[in-house]
Parts: sequence; structure tokens; C-alpha cells
Amino acid sequence: MVFSSLIFLFLFLPVTLTLYYVTPWRAARNLLLVSASLLFYAWGEPVWVVLLLLSATVDYWNGRFIEHWRGTSIAWLGVASTLIFNLGVLAVFKYSGFVVENLNALAGTAIPPPSFALPLGISFYVFMSISYTIDVWRGEVRAERSYRDFLVYIANFHHLVAGPIIRFGHIAREIHERVFRIDDLSSGVSRFCKGLFKKVCIANVAGELALPFLGAEAGSGTMAGAWLGTLLFSLQIYFDFSGYSDMAIGLGRMFGFHYHENFAHPYAARSITDFWRRWHISLSSFFRDYVYIPLGGNRHAQVRNILIVWALTGLWHGASWNFLIWGCYYGVLLLIEKFLLAGLLSRLPALFQHGYALFFVVVGWTIFYFTDFGALGRHLSLMFGLSGVSTDFDVLSVLQANAIWLATALILCWPVYRAVHERLVARLPAAAVVLFDLTLNLLFLGCSIALLVGSSYNPFIYFRF
Repeated sequence: MVFSSLIFLFLFLPVTLTLYYVTPWRAARNLLLVSASLLFYAWGEPVWVVLLLLSATVDYWNGRFIEHWRGTSIAWLGVASTLIFNLGVLAVFKYSGFVVENLNALAGTAIPPPSFALPLGISFYVFMSISYTIDVWRGEVRAERSYRDFLVYIANFHHLVAGPIIRFGHIAREIHERVFRIDDLSSGVSRFCKGLFKKVCIANVAGELALPFLGAEAGSGTMAGAWLGTLLFSLQIYFDFSGYSDMAIGLGRMFGFHYHENFAHPYAARSITDFWRRWHISLSSFFRDYVYIPLGGNRHAQVRNILIVWALTGLWHGASWNFLIWGCYYGVLLLIEKFLLAGLLSRLPALFQHGYALFFVVVGWTIFYFTDFGALGRHLSLMFGLSGVSTDFDVLSVLQANAIWLATALILCWPVYRAVHERLVARLPAAAVVLFDLTLNLLFLGCSIALLVGSSYNPFIYFRF
């Protein structure tokens, strides 16, 4: 089940929300959330509920074990157990096929590669489990004593399949002491409608428009078409993932949880460093706190640490060489910025800084998109004018037919909505602001439902990670 499905919007969410608010006891509400979340997850992949519960069970008891042996060397066994189990599960289900295929290519063997289907959301809930256990070991949080309440953290349907990566310490109190506030419900609904609009009306449309240009062969495409296809994919992946994060954060608010932001208008960045402070913030902070700093951070072997983190960041996104190259591409760019360009960039005009950041980000999305090196090479050669003489796709006609949509998408990449809303709040009566928000939410919801009813194209890109 996905947030942008009619079943979720008109059946699962209204029923779950109604039952949640008519249930008077916190323990019963938590049990309802766990039950609803397992149903949500099992809707598409019932067999992998077992793996989810097994992972949660291992980490629940490891947390209790570490709490019991806190301050002794024995406590480290709980951390080691969590790392071995969770990274082992991730290696088997996500990377074993990649390893076997490359081993066969190098050694000339014919070992049949495993054909596991990737369990939905495994990269997200595994990282949540790891962060929880390490935080208990560090003494930053206390181990959760209730298995039911621990499942509220791990398996909550708001963030289960595509993040954000939640830290236990961020919501530990709310797991036990949530208070109903009408402002939370209102802001949650508003955030959800905004995210749904971004996903359905921008990301889905961008994805459909991009496909013909991204599939053009060398010699049958144009430079303009190649750049347009990559630009459209850049819009698709941003509005797809940030839209999902908005919906997850909005759902959390409806149920009394306050999740941290996961995106902060990354395409408004002025450097690659700035971009990664704004993009997928929960993943960047995970690698910073649990890999980069333990390796030595800025104090010891900084270059090595940065390259390791970004190689792992690339591999987190998928078992393919293009993801590893994509991660290393950013690692190298960040090193160049840090040691060569830091002073120069800050002295350049803002427009140049934005242009510089967007150029390298868009080129990076080309590496991210193509898992086949031949297709990647052909597309890059089209982008930089090394091949291509004609095209079956009229770039100008696509731009003209979708000018209003494209302008809307580009504007929403910047914090325009927030700035306008802040001005309205400052200048208009509260009732007028409420009416404005209600009208906008109904518009977002109505447009999204209209497109969902009439379209079968509704993927979530990050579900495959």
C-alpha cells in the first residue's frame, strides 16, 4: 500500500485515524498503531512482515541486554549482535546478487546469483534499529521496556517503507505521552495534502514526461532533449521523495508525533556541501553520527573518512556500480569544495553559486538514473554534444504544452510557499489565513485525486532502496 493510493486515502487512513481518536487509552492506541502498520506493510508483501518482526525482536532484546550490562564490556555484545544481524540481513537481501554477479565476472565462475525480492523499506528500518541500539549503548536513550511500544518506533506505517530515518530519542517521549492538539491535526492534514500534491501532480507528471528523453539512443536524440530528460528526472526524484517525507511528517502530526525535517529546499543550495545539508537529512545525519565521526571525523584521516562515507551512501541506494560511482562522485566534489573552492565560492555572486551547485547535482542524477553503463555513456554524450543528430521528440512542444506545470514545479523548488504564508499570517486576520489554508489544501487534494483516478503511473522511487 502507498500513501498516494485511493485505498489508503479513502479507506485505510480514515478508518485508522477514526479508531485511533475514539480509543481512550495510550496503550490501546499504540497497539492499534502497530496493528495498522503491520497490515499496511503486509498489504503488498505479507511474507516480509516476519523479517520486520524478527529484526525488531533482535534489537529490542539487544537494547534490554545493553541496558542491563551498561558500563561493562559485555554490553558491547549487544551492539555487535545488532550490527551482525542487521547488516547481515541487508547484505543477503540487497547485496548478495551484486556480489555473486561480480564474482562470476571476475573469476569466470557460474554461481547462480540469489534471486531475493528486496523487502520493502529494509534499508530504512535496519538503520533505525542500528541507531537505536548504538544510542542505548552510548547512554543517549534508555532501552524501551515494552515490545509493543518498541514496534511503534520501528514499524509505524508513517515512515516504515521510505523514511525518514527516525531516531528513537526524537520520539521516545511521544511514544508514551502523546497529547491531542487540534493544531497538530490541522498542520498534519495540511502537510499531507501538500506532499500528496508534490508526489502526484509534479513527480508523477515529471516521470512520465522524462521517460522518452531518457530512453533516447545515441544518434537519435539531441543535447536539448537529453538535458530536458535529466532535468525532469531531477524534479521527479525531488518531489517524489520530499513529497513522501511531507506525507510521513504530516501523518506523524495527525497521530501526535513530531518527526524531524528530511528536506530543506535542496535545489536552492549554493554549493554541493549546502545541497547535502538539505537533501535526505536523516540519511546524511545517520552516516555523520554513526560512521564519519566514529572513524575519526575531521580529526583523523578526514579524506579517507569522507570517501568511505560517500561510497557507503552510494551503495545504500542500491547494489549497482552506478550508485557506488554516484556516491564517490559526491565524495570527490565535497573534497574539492572543502580544500580548494571554499573561499572562492563564498566570494562569487549568489546566482553563480546556485548555477554551479545545480549543474553538478543534475549531472549526478544522470549517474544515479542509469544502472547500465552503456546507456549512461550514451546519455552523457548527448548531454555534452558528443553525439546525436535528430530526435523523435520535440523539446519545444513539450515545454510549450507544460509551461505552467514546469513553472509551478520550479517555483516550488524554492521556499516561496513558506515566505508567502508567513506574510499572510502577518498581514491577514487568523480567520482569513485558515480559509486560505483550507482552500489550498482542498485544491491540492482535489488535483491529486483527479490525477490518481485517471492515471496508472504512480511509483515511489525510494521504495526500491
